[in-house]
Amino acid sequence: MRHQEISLLVIFDAIMTEGSITRAAELLELTQPAVSNALSRMRQAWNDELFIKDGRNIQPTIYAQNLWERVRNPLLELEEAVDIEGFDPATAKRTFRIAAADTIIDTAWGPLRKIIEEQAPHINLHAVPYTISNGHELLDNAEVDLVVGALLDSNNAICSEYLYSPCYTCVMRPNHPLTQTPLTLEEFASSDHLLVSLSGEASGYTDEVLAQYGLSRRVAMTVNHFSAVPKLITQSDLIAIVPSSTLEESIFSGELAVVEPPIQITSKQVNNYWHKRQDTDKGLTWLRNHISRIIKEHASAHIEELEKRICNKCK
Repeated sequence: MRHQEISLLVIFDAIMTEGSITRAAELLELTQPAVSNALSRMRQAWNDELFIKDGRNIQPTIYAQNLWERVRNPLLELEEAVDIEGFDPATAKRTFRIAAADTIIDTAWGPLRKIIEEQAPHINLHAVPYTISNGHELLDNAEVDLVVGALLDSNNAICSEYLYSPCYTCVMRPNHPLTQTPLTLEEFASSDHLLVSLSGEASGYTDEVLAQYGLSRRVAMTVNHFSAVPKLITQSDLIAIVPSSTLEESIFSGELAVVEPPIQITSKQVNNYWHKRQDTDKGLTWLRNHISRIIKEHASAHIEELEKRICNKCK
């Protein structure tokens, strides 16, 4: 391969990573016209449009996506092979894309931003929408560097690190009639439920458990982020099954009443997930370590108290 072709691949990788010609130019410390000229040479050399305008953004073609899948990891390995000192957060210029639910963002983004401002001023963090069912695909297609949450399935190409196990509880407004006595299975099933569904589906694991008892529930409303739950619950007769740590401020303040569910909800573990092609990526390892420490410290500081107060039967 000629040197010119390698240079084009490096610029192509930057455009794919940043999703923008302007940001790619900044990452590579080149002018925007220089990157645009390189893109023209790529289109001619590879006989494909590569990127198509989508409003103010650009979208890669199928050819570009397939090409990036093949060259991204080799380019990273080449960079690491010639980088004697390894990743230096103080000088590194990278954008990391992380798929996570809003509660993870609420927990980790503030501390991460403080670390970046102090140690890695040129690092960018971009949050990406995520569902349990699409996390695997996001990693396989190199759309994100990291998934923080749970995956519906996995394979040998996905690496993981355990973070914590959520504890589920039932929340409702403090003066809800169901707070007066222990919640029965029949009362639970016949209530109007609010479901937090990242995917938009109007059913979840709670419905599977109820089906084992020959029961079903009415999912009267769904939302796609946990931050919407407190206001809806306090202004209605809706009840919701949620991981207790996602609403701890509302629970501890007394804004929401918590009732032990009449069914056992076994939670999926919250993990860090990344593709094996990035297992030796020193930059991602640096970021993972910080995310792991932040989330584990938060869990250890709050989960035990949450379990004691609202989920005595959880382990």
